[in-house]
Amino acid sequence: MMFLDKIALALSIVGGLNWGLIGLLNFDLVAFISGGSGTWLARIIYTIVGLAALWCLTLLFRPEENRTRHSAA
Repeated sequence: MMFLDKIALALSIVGGLNWGLIGLLNFDLVAFISGGSGTWLARIIYTIVGLAALWCLTLLFRPEENRTRHSAA
């Protein structure tokens, strides 16, 4: 489960950085890499990043003892 948490967190960071680029520079990195924001590849990337963000929401509601046990391992 910790492996999935790290992947989801990394993807959420990538999504956040992409939104930062859009806000600051009006540059969509995902659209640039995939050939446009409407391509199937871009939509898959956006969907995966969105699902990762939803997974990261679960981190907020996990019991504290689970987090400390994982970090000690």
